[in-house]
Amino acid sequence: MAEPLRVVAIGGGTGLSSLLAGLKKYAHPSPDHSPEHPLLDITAVVTVTDDGGSSGRLRRDFDVLPPGDIRSCMVALSEDEALLSRLFRYRFETGRGLKGHSFGNLFLTALTGITGDFPDAVKMACEVLNIAGRIYPSTAANVSLEAVLEGGRVVCGESKISRSKKPIREIRLVPRVARPLKETLEAIANADLITLGPGSLFTSVVPNLLVTGIAKAIRKSPAMKAYFVNLMSQPGETIDFRASDHVQAINDHAGGPLLDCAIVSVTKITPAMRVRYAEQEASPVENDLDNLRAMGLAIYEADLLQKSEKVRHKPAALGTLTYRLALLGHRHRMARLHQRATHRLETLKK
Repeated sequence: MAEPLRVVAIGGGTGLSSLLAGLKKYAHPSPDHSPEHPLLDITAVVTVTDDGGSSGRLRRDFDVLPPGDIRSCMVALSEDEALLSRLFRYRFETGRGLKGHSFGNLFLTALTGITGDFPDAVKMACEVLNIAGRIYPSTAANVSLEAVLEGGRVVCGESKISRSKKPIREIRLVPRVARPLKETLEAIANADLITLGPGSLFTSVVPNLLVTGIAKAIRKSPAMKAYFVNLMSQPGETIDFRASDHVQAINDHAGGPLLDCAIVSVTKITPAMRVRYAEQEASPVENDLDNLRAMGLAIYEADLLQKSEKVRHKPAALGTLTYRLALLGHRHRMARLHQRATHRLETLKK
């Protein structure tokens, strides 16, 4: 296999940046690089609906797309010890108008003002950081989120949605029609593996699927489609959600079944950590494997929990498993393309 393995990672927030941090080592040549261990070609597709914190302030003040999630992904794919990477992570702790802003967010905002186009600004910033891959906003349109809660109440804005107490029934983009970048559609069409998550279901993962044409492109792609199940439920979004509930929400917002497999962590969360999260109305996500299989999904189990003060996915474990899935996805893609070519040939003969 001379060509690289093509992975498209879709999401946002801490979850996507953790995945990308684990993947980047596979994008660089190493001593064990060989045709049997091809390099990764990484494309990240990132949600742009954030309206809180530094991103929200810049969005309101400068009418730009929120840079925060994009900036986190750029840092994740750059060299950790590089000065520019540390600079992009730097957050001002004092200063009127500056406090709370990260340098990377300000840099992207300034580049947008210079280029007049947020996707171009992202591309230029990625070149400055020399990242291991490409990063695209899911849309260049200035979109926001609204949620329909149980009972019919509509809540507008990602930050307000995350603080809602009632179950979410539906997430929508405002405006409803938002076009993706053509580069995103091309990457999805040529991918060996497309991943969704980990990350906030309704504010990091699902919004990407609401961009016009993205869910359709994923479904049409011969790539393997994998979902990283979250470790914990999220207050205001997924209280009492099992793994199958996450998948069902993805299918509902994508207009039908979308995934081939689900990845779950088998690591037990300590009782002390459970108590700490219970105080925030969060609990471990139940991996109801039988229900996932009944939905037609293959299941992959791995030790994905990072040892830290917070329940987080382990970047290295995410990267290793994703690389193996990409190898498997490449074989599946080749088989599907062969089937399509054979079908077309038989149709022509008729």
